[in-house]
Amino acid sequence: MAGDVWVFAEYQAGKIRKTSLEVLSKGRELAEQLGSGLGVLLLGSGVDGLAQELTAYADTVYYGDNPLLEKYNNDVYYQIIAALAEKEKPHILLAGATFLARDLFPRLAGRLKTGIAVDCLSLEMGDDGSLIARRPLFGGKVLADVVCREGRPQIALVRPNTFSLPDVQSPAQGKVLPLDVTVDTSQVKLEVLDVTRMAKERLDLTEAEIIVTGGRGMKGAENFQLLDDLADVLGATVGATRGVVDNGWRTHDDQVGKSGKTVSPKLYFAVGLSGAIHHVMGMNTSKVVVAINKDPQAPIFQYADYGVLGDLFEIVPLLTETLKKEI
Repeated sequence: MAGDVWVFAEYQAGKIRKTSLEVLSKGRELAEQLGSGLGVLLLGSGVDGLAQELTAYADTVYYGDNPLLEKYNNDVYYQIIAALAEKEKPHILLAGATFLARDLFPRLAGRLKTGIAVDCLSLEMGDDGSLIARRPLFGGKVLADVVCREGRPQIALVRPNTFSLPDVQSPAQGKVLPLDVTVDTSQVKLEVLDVTRMAKERLDLTEAEIIVTGGRGMKGAENFQLLDDLADVLGATVGATRGVVDNGWRTHDDQVGKSGKTVSPKLYFAVGLSGAIHHVMGMNTSKVVVAINKDPQAPIFQYADYGVLGDLFEIVPLLTETLKKEI
């Protein structure tokens, strides 16, 4: 409805993504400040159960269920969301800063003739009803407050792990509104033939609360087993620097940094990595950083809350064994 706060919900493997739930938490807070409702957008095929699940978090679930929506296609998704936004006129539209959202929402903002703030670290309401979105610039050296003065809805994409998970309404209070999925096929230039997902035992780096990242100091792919063992104890996800990926020791999906993934975990272990600026740009909003390196001049120590100076091949196994006894 007009003036509401909307959140775009993503799902993977039959579950609503954690980052979408985090944004719903902030969306509820903003909606209460505005005295408006909280809506959530869900597009897909055969996801009736997820639509019902979302009624425990939002007042209205705008639900598009159509085989055409089974695979994400920018040409299709943006038409549906734009048409709905033009009709209902929400005040704010939020989403997690995922790869999908970064692809979809800039185009959507262009269609709606409004602004967009990406990779936001905080969201607040101004006295005039404007959304104040704080986001990093120049590799995190500057934090800028971005305000969309004229266009509506105000669109912001939020970095994962920025907000807490929402409270669940019990019983669920929201209602589901099915959408008429109408698409101008002449505007669909892209055909998605297949989507291949890698089987992963751990959370995606962007959503993980604990990350153990290794650099060239690991000396080889086989030595990453040390980090896998530590991650198993901590319930963490393993990351890698660009140099590690370039050497073929880990896949690009594991890369943290400017040319990889931007992460914001509660705890970040930087093991055997120097702390090059293109890597730091991808992890400098981590809440607590622990650096393990034998070089006392390594730049990573400048960004670390705790530094351990020594041989990682001695320190990491000892740390893993100690944590096994404590956890």
